[in-house]
Amino acid sequence: MINEKLEKVINEQINAELYSAYLYLSMSAYFESINLPGFANWMRVQFEEEQFHAMRFFNYVHERGGRVVLEAIEKPKTEWANVIDVFEETLTHERHVTALLNNIADVAETERDRPTKNLMVWFIDEQVEEENSAEKIINELKMINGEGHGMLMLDRELGTRTFTPPVI
Repeated sequence: MINEKLEKVINEQINAELYSAYLYLSMSAYFESINLPGFANWMRVQFEEEQFHAMRFFNYVHERGGRVVLEAIEKPKTEWANVIDVFEETLTHERHVTALLNNIADVAETERDRPTKNLMVWFIDEQVEEENSAEKIINELKMINGEGHGMLMLDRELGTRTFTPPVI
């Protein structure tokens, strides 16, 4: 049976993951509106990843005999100043998610819940990749000043990204 404190923070994380999915879907819609289908695709893949994360936590709570309680999902932002602004917000958001996940790991450690500690290793490792990916794109966008032929090339590159659910 999952501990009450862990059930609470994981339920909060399910909401945070669903908000993340919603935010990235909004960013995808923004990119579609400014004719950047590759960037839109990249964000749709982010959307799928966040849904996967939410469902992984959802299933975990049930596997441990707990109860998932869903809360309202906050409305995401819909407008940004430019492409660099979107990815800077993405990085800030991913850093926020990292802090939330670290908190769950801390609670699991305090509560001496080894199964949850083990689960959190995967999520924390995943966050290293998420932050690195956003930073890489920000750096590339800054190199090309978020405009010109470089944008076309980056848009095409980001359009090749696909979501493959990890085997866990």
